Amino acid sequence: MEANGLGPQGFPELKNDTFLRAAWGEETDYTPVWCMRQAGRYLPEFRETRAAQDFFSTCRSPEACCELTLQALGMEVTMVPGKGPSFPEPLREEQDLERLRDPEVVASELGYVFQAITLTRQRLAGRVPLIGFAGAPWTLMTYMVEGGGSSTMAQAKRWLYQRPQASHQLLRILTDALVPYLVGQVAAGAQALQLFESHAGHLGPQLFNKFALPYIRDVAKRVKARLREAGLAPVPMIIFAKDGHFALEELSQAGYEVVGLDWTVAPKKARECVGKTVTLQGNLDPCALYASEEEIGQLVKQMLDDFGPQRYIANLGHGLYPDMDPEHVGAFVDAVHKHSRLLRQN
Repeated sequence: MEANGLGPQGFPELKNDTFLRAAWGEETDYTPVWCMRQAGRYLPEFRETRAAQDFFSTCRSPEACCELTLQALGMEVTMVPGKGPSFPEPLREEQDLERLRDPEVVASELGYVFQAITLTRQRLAGRVPLIGFAGAPWTLMTYMVEGGGSSTMAQAKRWLYQRPQASHQLLRILTDALVPYLVGQVAAGAQALQLFESHAGHLGPQLFNKFALPYIRDVAKRVKARLREAGLAPVPMIIFAKDGHFALEELSQAGYEVVGLDWTVAPKKARECVGKTVTLQGNLDPCALYASEEEIGQLVKQMLDDFGPQRYIANLGHGLYPDMDPEHVGAFVDAVHKHSRLLRQN
């Protein structure tokens, strides 16, 4: 460390590395905890600031990574309030793939995302690590083919059954775009990376193993190789496949240090399934935050007992909902810190 409190990259020295140590599988004095959610969907002050402005002019930041990656591939993306990203001209035919731009160029056009990461890392002043993230290839594909969200993903899954070769071509393009994008996030200051396979649950084991898992593996392998080539220090990588309980064993062997769990998975069964080689992250039901602060404490204690004290990062089983009370989020975090310290004394 230099005298001015800056680390070797010129960033403020990290004062709290508990999350990173847990992600790497090292012992920690207490269980680290964080929550997922774009600020624009949860924090009242963020929603008020943004209310009268265009989404992308205000939110050109890490939060919009999945939509922005797609936008840079040459597809128009709009943000529909209450619905999320929408694509006015989704991919409908195989020849539509020709509209997509060179994936290697994508990262070079996302400079403002990297600038936002660097600025955020500076302003965090070493208080906590900064997590970068992106959507996984299958999840990105669903948006591109469906034109936005969908309850069945029938159009995207139709591609998998009717156009398997074109589907693989699209998934390869997305992987080729994601790798430099994630490496760019690390170069800009991200200290960990999370890949979201938010739509894993729309695939059964066979489709998942054929169209999602190979690309999830490829992202981890290639990001790590590129970090080495660029002389950048390795960062822990997290895979979060929502409703992907059927693939936990495969995900634990996909090259990620951390496997995130949604709230439908029993912690003890998950640990039996993945073994002791990875850190688990999760998985309190987000709706538990509607409970009283006392009950939140009880639920957290049970969760920590089930996961055990090490190789574990506490989180919700998905993101925060817009109407959740920040005080209850605080109660969740405080309960994790309190009970995890007590658990280590026993």
